[in-house]
Amino acid sequence: MTAVIGLAVADFRERVRRPAYLVMLISAVGLGWLAVPPTDARWVVLDAGGYRGTYTSAYVGLVTALTSALWLTFVGFYLVRDAVARDVRTGVGQLLAASPLRTPVYLAGKFASNLLVLGSMAATLAVTALALQLLRGESRTVDPVGLLTPFVFLALPMLAVTAAAALLWDATPVLRSGFGNILWCFVWMVGAIGGQSASAPLGGIGVAQLAGTMPATSDSFGLGLMYVDTPLRTFDWPGLPLDPPFVAGRVALTLLAVAVALLPALWFHRFDIAARGPAAAVTAGGPRTVYKGLPQTPAVVTGSAVRLPFAELRVLLRGTPWWWWTGAALLALLGLATPVDPGSVLAVVWIWPVILWSRLGTRREAGAILAAYPGPRRRLLAEFAAGVLLAAGTAAPPAIRMAVEADLTGLAAWAAGALFIPALALALGTLTGAARTFQAVYTILWYMLINDVAAVDFMGALPSGGPPPALVAASALALLGIVFFFRTVRTFGGRGSVCWG
Repeated sequence: MTAVIGLAVADFRERVRRPAYLVMLISAVGLGWLAVPPTDARWVVLDAGGYRGTYTSAYVGLVTALTSALWLTFVGFYLVRDAVARDVRTGVGQLLAASPLRTPVYLAGKFASNLLVLGSMAATLAVTALALQLLRGESRTVDPVGLLTPFVFLALPMLAVTAAAALLWDATPVLRSGFGNILWCFVWMVGAIGGQSASAPLGGIGVAQLAGTMPATSDSFGLGLMYVDTPLRTFDWPGLPLDPPFVAGRVALTLLAVAVALLPALWFHRFDIAARGPAAAVTAGGPRTVYKGLPQTPAVVTGSAVRLPFAELRVLLRGTPWWWWTGAALLALLGLATPVDPGSVLAVVWIWPVILWSRLGTRREAGAILAAYPGPRRRLLAEFAAGVLLAAGTAAPPAIRMAVEADLTGLAAWAAGALFIPALALALGTLTGAARTFQAVYTILWYMLINDVAAVDFMGALPSGGPPPALVAASALALLGIVFFFRTVRTFGGRGSVCWG
């Protein structure tokens, strides 16, 4: 137990020293502001049949805890992922492999560290909830027990599940890749929806426990960020009922999370390269691009503005497995043969290359070699053009059908989408350095799109239409401008000068 605590605390301290951790806490404050809006606000996160509770300690604790259980389980997963791979990159893994530390102890420490990070965000939300209760002014009586009870029984078990899932993904070869990041989006969606059901295993999110305490039926109860036509009416919420079956279910859910966190001990060998050969060097961190020399880079195209984007495309596609090409070919046939509107086909076609797009802006390991290229601007435009070529190539069949049908509006939306997607990938990859950021953001945008949210229809897939193609294209150019600015600042900070070519 001492080793677990020591490992967890050390890992947690290492994480909180990063600027990203401060951003996480600031984001938690913003999440709390959304959960406890002004009394006359038109947005809510909990709609109890047209009512909301008076802002007492118990009620603000409830809505912020439910917000934690709903949204921190999604965002938090991506924030705490990479704990195992980080040990590979920093060399800590090799030291641990030579130590007598047992694998279950290592996994338990990483799980506890993940939970500490997520718990600190929930604690920030709790403090924010108290401050907002006093600021809103509907009740100034502070009840610490009523405030914290929903966090203990609603938020904490769900955060434990998230911490365990992140560790399971990190320690499992098939899940640690970009596929795993996308898969979590769908796992979370199923859990967020199904977890609100009265029949959800082990109580799910815990919404069913609120039945009878609010003036709402199961059909009129809403959880999530919603816009209402008029401010909700208020009622006095009595607090979270803690009957034995509910408490037992929350404890069981937490223990299940612990079991899931320790499950990889069956196959995770703690960075022991000698036991499994050279390929095990990336067991916990996933595949990494290894540059053995200049022939593996597109340096041969430094003198050609035309060949450079295609060389970048070859780099982008390098290592793509056969099944991806098979799927792309089947989708191309679907785009030509299906009687469905070509715009709708785009929504299917443009989810397939998401893992490849997510590599844009993240290939920093080749920075020393790429620095030999003339013109950082040309390199950036070539990388962006490679993403556009990928978008255009995978979605060529719908474009052909639009051209045959003289659908100029559809072609304009297609072109705007082909610009926007790689621009978004390049911006998120450059700003965060992680492929999983784009994978998560794009998958959520795609999910909203196929659920008829016209505001995010950046490819013209919905019959109702979305933002004008000119606006989408302008957004793509704005994202490129952000990348230009960020890389300029980073180049100045790193070398003191920059030469634009």
